[in-house]
Amino acid sequence: MKHTAHLITFLLLLAQPSLAERIEHKGCYAEWDDKEITVGNSLTERKWAIDKGLLKAISLKDKKNDTEWLRQPGRQYAPHPGGGLAIEDRTLTFASLKGKQNPVEKDSLVVNLTAKGSINTLAYRFQIFPGSSSVTLQFFTDSGVVATEGEKSDRKQADGIEGPSTPKKRRVQPIEALEDLLLSPLHLRYTQVELKDQTDSYDELVFESTWLPLHDHFEVACNIFHIEDALTQQGLIFIKLGPLPHARPVKSTWDAKVAGGGRRVTFAGQGYPWTLITYSGGRPGRIAAIQDYQRCIREYQPHRDGMFLSNTWGDRSRDSRVNENFLLKEVEAGAQLGIDVVQVDDGWQAGKTGNSAFGKGAWGNFRSANPEFWKPHPERFPNGLKPLVDAAREKGMKFGLWFGPDAEKDMENWELDAKVLLGSFEKEGVEYVKIDAVEMKSLTAEANLNRFYNKVLNETNGRVVFDADATAGIRPGYFGSIHVGPIFLENRYTDWKKYWPHHTLRNLWTLSSYVDPVRLRMEFLNQTRNAEKYGNDPLAPACYPPDTLFATVMFSSPLGWFETSNLPENYFTTISPLVKAWKKEREAIFSGHIIPIGQAPDGYAWTGFSSTSKDRKSARIVVFRELNNKDTWSTEIPLLKNENATVTILGGKGSATYKNGNLKVKIPETLQYLFLHVASE
Repeated sequence: MKHTAHLITFLLLLAQPSLAERIEHKGCYAEWDDKEITVGNSLTERKWAIDKGLLKAISLKDKKNDTEWLRQPGRQYAPHPGGGLAIEDRTLTFASLKGKQNPVEKDSLVVNLTAKGSINTLAYRFQIFPGSSSVTLQFFTDSGVVATEGEKSDRKQADGIEGPSTPKKRRVQPIEALEDLLLSPLHLRYTQVELKDQTDSYDELVFESTWLPLHDHFEVACNIFHIEDALTQQGLIFIKLGPLPHARPVKSTWDAKVAGGGRRVTFAGQGYPWTLITYSGGRPGRIAAIQDYQRCIREYQPHRDGMFLSNTWGDRSRDSRVNENFLLKEVEAGAQLGIDVVQVDDGWQAGKTGNSAFGKGAWGNFRSANPEFWKPHPERFPNGLKPLVDAAREKGMKFGLWFGPDAEKDMENWELDAKVLLGSFEKEGVEYVKIDAVEMKSLTAEANLNRFYNKVLNETNGRVVFDADATAGIRPGYFGSIHVGPIFLENRYTDWKKYWPHHTLRNLWTLSSYVDPVRLRMEFLNQTRNAEKYGNDPLAPACYPPDTLFATVMFSSPLGWFETSNLPENYFTTISPLVKAWKKEREAIFSGHIIPIGQAPDGYAWTGFSSTSKDRKSARIVVFRELNNKDTWSTEIPLLKNENATVTILGGKGSATYKNGNLKVKIPETLQYLFLHVASE
């Protein structure tokens, strides 16, 4: 694999022999000699023995709770490539890096270890962030393990265009051991978290399977696997920083293997970085630790992230109305509603796509279909895009585009694609880009997609925000490209009776235990369109007040999936005050730990979200009463330390109190909400 070999070469050049045995940076530290390496901070510490350039885990400490998770060293070397590997003496070189590794990350400490032998060279990258109980690793080797062709998959994948698509081949990789952990606690609960994307085909997106094994042995595929001591509620979280199992260009048969009797856990997989995170405090503590880590990979910036974005595609006019005059109206209406970013979808460009209202065009093969594909449409935008960007800016808003990287020949045109977006940024000031049509069918395509993202981010100092569409195709998904921006999660339309507000709320609620909600672009629609298609269904979109619809997504990055200039007047009168209140609180919301509360939404639950400040003295809360016959509900607020506090109502209809550690709310009407601020008296 060429990109792996190139990276090893880079690390060899970077990693010069060093006399330093310890390095520190903002509370993080690493120390090493030719026998051991230790990486840690005030929250966590990991230690490995080094033998001929190969590692064995010998300690994994939760320093906050003074807990050692390993009872003895692992039984095998890990990381290990899984194929043949020469056992030979290797020369060790170390190098360290401090600070931001890219424009959107937080500061970190990175240590690169290269073990050079006469037959094989191994390279390890360790990364630790201040304030996160995580240690992230990546492993490279030049051992030449080759993927083999497997059986064809008989399942059709959604590709973003209506109609059938072709089955994909699966490739199977010899198992690469990432971790081999012999755990100390006796009473452990193991949980596999299976996530779904391709939301054009799936609506239920989170599945959890839990074991309390005595002697059970099992293997599971997943990106997240967590282990919790049932007695102490302390735990470990494994996250693989790659696409979901179905979308990886090279498959591995499992990601986590448990031998229950021996309390042995092995993590495996091909090529991707991974992290292990320690936590305490059960479910809320686990969610907080996961969010802290994701906000290290992409640091939350209030002026850039969590923006309220509009996109006209949800009203199904597609590209039929897209032109300068129409979008100027969108800018005017967006300012009235309180939108931050007005985004034009497919139709701004000269080329015609497979989803055009004017007949079928290209999909993925954009440049071969039209070399001028990504220039502004000369008739729809005779003055280019600058007048629209300027009009939005004058109203205090930003402007965004839809874009599809060229999929042909393993995305070999990635540099030309990056040049298009860099030109739009430099000449017009476009900072928000929805990325669609991605088909990441090979390791080369995956590497080129990452090069495309990173070039744009690096050359704009992280100012361009990508909304990565996860509705179809083979794409990085929730953990393949955390640093680029939010996940554009759903295409739901009232035209086909596919939009149900409680389903979108459910997806946000279930995903938020594992994906930081600010990383999810969640939609609400114009519920007056196609109301007749829902009949008398009490959960039909038209049954919800417009401000409730916004409230369902305001603890995420909200998406107005509609033509703002064609909204009914009551959207502006009911949503605008809530948007104004939300904007005053959103930095606190997205800086706190966002925990789903109540029951998972199903149309009949009491449900919601709490964002508790990191000092644990205040919280912003949204509570929903779905179709149930109880007008009062009470709950504890996760992580909040106050026993008694003042409750301020920021939006919605009802009342609330917080006493003796308990929030009690009253919402007289169904399908309504309360937006609250709870703080010390």
